[in-house]
Amino acid sequence: MGARAVRVLFDVTHPALVHLFETPARTLADRGHDVAVAAREKDVTTDLLDAAGIPYAVASRAGTGPLSRVVELAVRELGLLRIARRFRPDVVVSQVDPAAVHVARLVGASSVVFDDSEHERFAASVTHPFADVVCTPAKFRRDVPNQRRYDGFHELAYLHPERFTPDPDVLREHGVEPDEPFAVVRFVSWEAHHDVGQDGFSPAGKHRLLAELSEHAAVYVSSERDVPADVDADPLPVPSECVHDLLSFADCYVGDSQTMATEAAVLGTPAVRSNSFAGDDDMSNFRELENEYGLLESFEDEDAAIERAVEFVREPPDETLSRRRERLLTDKIDVASFVVDVVEGVA
Repeated sequence: MGARAVRVLFDVTHPALVHLFETPARTLADRGHDVAVAAREKDVTTDLLDAAGIPYAVASRAGTGPLSRVVELAVRELGLLRIARRFRPDVVVSQVDPAAVHVARLVGASSVVFDDSEHERFAASVTHPFADVVCTPAKFRRDVPNQRRYDGFHELAYLHPERFTPDPDVLREHGVEPDEPFAVVRFVSWEAHHDVGQDGFSPAGKHRLLAELSEHAAVYVSSERDVPADVDADPLPVPSECVHDLLSFADCYVGDSQTMATEAAVLGTPAVRSNSFAGDDDMSNFRELENEYGLLESFEDEDAAIERAVEFVREPPDETLSRRRERLLTDKIDVASFVVDVVEGVA
């Protein structure tokens, strides 16, 4: 630790950020720093915080539709400002949240921003200029002010072997035999501000995907929208805090989610991703996972994605993915330790 204890406020606006920031927050607290969490009620974000036993204050709640997002941004700035004035942080840590960097300026705190999405243009344009440090993966395709590149992915802050060991007993406790074939499917709502004009699986594609997968394996679905009712598929059988154990033992992950596709890839689970982001202008992390490590396959064409996913569950790959994952882990850093170093360095 540095010469003095600092006060660190983590801004958690998405379920993935609970995972990204949990270990750094605990490590900083163990080193004698004061840590607080401001949460946004979105999907299972607060459920994950509760399951992890992390105290938090709610700054805002996610709405739906473009107008609600504009209103929420104003509400969030006020809610986060109230939390910050009570806590008096020295550092505010976030992922591309304009409210977080603006509030940091207002209370005289430094701001650290994590950004791994080149497509996050508008929010980034009103966030990066106010940040003291913007941390991006090494192959991020844009240069930004006060940038600090690191050789890793957000998901390695919590799925690196130093941080996570999959537990087959967790699955058995919830009625899933880890050695039996099963697939994990994720569909997102496409209502986030950075998803405007983008889409994933069509209703017909969802039906075909689930129907064909279920002919060869059990199928567990996480979806932000309704799924077809006449196919043999079930909701995720484990609580949200155990989804990575499920993902680790799956014969295949397939979906239109960005985060879960990366999680499956770094775990060495056969991963198929299909949405309109895929293609020549895809984000650098997906291109790297696919082109350099062969741990992910992305498709603009949902029919091609369905065929590839079915191939995975019909004929699971051999040890090739394990070897590819080992090479990835050799090349990449423990991102949780990097977060801690950056926060202590900027304080």
